[in-house]
Amino acid sequence: MVGEAKLIENRVEKPVSTDDLFRFIKSVISDEQQEETGPFYVLDLGATRSLVETWFHNLPMVQPFYAVKSNPNPAFLKEMAALGTGFDCASLPEIETILSLGVSPDRIVFANTCKPESHIKYAAKVGVNLATFDSNCELEKMKKWHPKCELLIRIKVPEASGSAFMFGSKFGALPEEIVPLLKAAQEAKLQVVGVSFHIGTGAINFHSIQGAIEAAKTTFDFAAQLGLPKMHILDIGGGFTSGPKFTDAASAVKVALQKYFPGELADSSLKIIAEPGYFFANSPFTLATSIIGKRERGDVKEYWINDGVWGSMNILKDDHDEVICTPLTIKNPTCEGLKTWNSTVFGPTCDPNDIVLKGFKSPELDVNDWLVFQNMGAYTSSRGNDFNGFKTSAIPTYI
Repeated sequence: MVGEAKLIENRVEKPVSTDDLFRFIKSVISDEQQEETGPFYVLDLGATRSLVETWFHNLPMVQPFYAVKSNPNPAFLKEMAALGTGFDCASLPEIETILSLGVSPDRIVFANTCKPESHIKYAAKVGVNLATFDSNCELEKMKKWHPKCELLIRIKVPEASGSAFMFGSKFGALPEEIVPLLKAAQEAKLQVVGVSFHIGTGAINFHSIQGAIEAAKTTFDFAAQLGLPKMHILDIGGGFTSGPKFTDAASAVKVALQKYFPGELADSSLKIIAEPGYFFANSPFTLATSIIGKRERGDVKEYWINDGVWGSMNILKDDHDEVICTPLTIKNPTCEGLKTWNSTVFGPTCDPNDIVLKGFKSPELDVNDWLVFQNMGAYTSSRGNDFNGFKTSAIPTYI
């Protein structure tokens, strides 16, 4: 069974204000200024709690299982665990990390449809007993190494969400594959207890959730027609973003659930879970970077900073929507009244494509001034590497 996830009281109360955030960043810079200061993160635990509260207020019937891959920062994971969420893990190391926090294994879904056999054996050993699949090969591995595991069949859903990252080419059983897979699981005496799907990361059209939940309901009906035990878990995946969009998304989810699972909602026989990563991880993290070089070409100011697209800013190649970049100068910390210039911001590596910002309006900056990037928690440090010796893994986080 899926473990309960609920909001735990008496945690850090509220997000810090923008003014307090920048005062804190300045204090870190001042404390470290005697040496060359590398990039650093600031994690606002109050913002983390606020997001969990927002989730439970808008989707009280949906238990969030945070997608660890989005940001595995230890302090952040510890706070999420304390606040009562579950966890979506995709590998043995991710499961190990979550269990090391004292989280019960029934608060973990092994949500990777293709798992190494050694990872499956580890899940069986530690009692992680809920996992996804979308192929006969995965069923064969599960039968061999974890036959008691409860399974969610991941289905491919219509790609109509406008998401920046769609998953249909890699994940999910096609409509014509669903019944054969259910039959194969039945013959293997494996327990298929529900359906999972994902409409894509950064979805903008959440009305597409209706088509996805309709497809899930059809899969529930197929299982019933085949005589499988009644399925009782629906995993609606991720793709949620915070802010006003989330209210619309939550409304679309509730309307679709009421349309396709009215009886199950009425008698509480359906366990509904989700795998949000971006929603929880993005806004609590702020990244501070310093200017390490400068050049002028005509009317364009060019700057180099000490993090880039090979590091924390990999996501900026695809998605700038929620990132807020604010200059922080030594001479004029508020930058008030300063003329702005078209600016280009490069990362520190030798890759010519390591370009963080183009056409960025900024006052003139100098070496050792700062650029502060808000909303930099999701798929940033977790996707960075150590190319050219600039070590993403070494960037510290201040709480």
